[in-house]
Amino acid sequence: MAWMQRIIRTNLVSTLSPSSPYSPRFFSKSTPYIAKVGIPEFLNGIGNGVESHVAKLETEISDFQKLLVCRTLKLKKLGIPCKHRKLILKYAHKYRLGLWRPRAELIKS
Repeated sequence: MAWMQRIIRTNLVSTLSPSSPYSPRFFSKSTPYIAKVGIPEFLNGIGNGVESHVAKLETEISDFQKLLVCRTLKLKKLGIPCKHRKLILKYAHKYRLGLWRPRAELIKS
């Protein structure tokens, strides 16, 4: 029984060592985030067709902070479909909590 514990302990130590190929420092760089977020960047980050409402939201709401606290009835009065309203409100809540940010588009050369 003692030899079995020793084998398990050495396997754990070898998998948790910093020279392990699965350690975080060997992963590639994370994608950069957009520094200044506005309504167009936010909606483009969400995707799924929500970006088609950029012009409408910029003219009616005009401020990103107002969009973050916007309610569903206001979005409904602007003529935004239910599916897109849900996505906007979901990602606005995540953005306020700091759990999500729109990613910067990588320029392909």
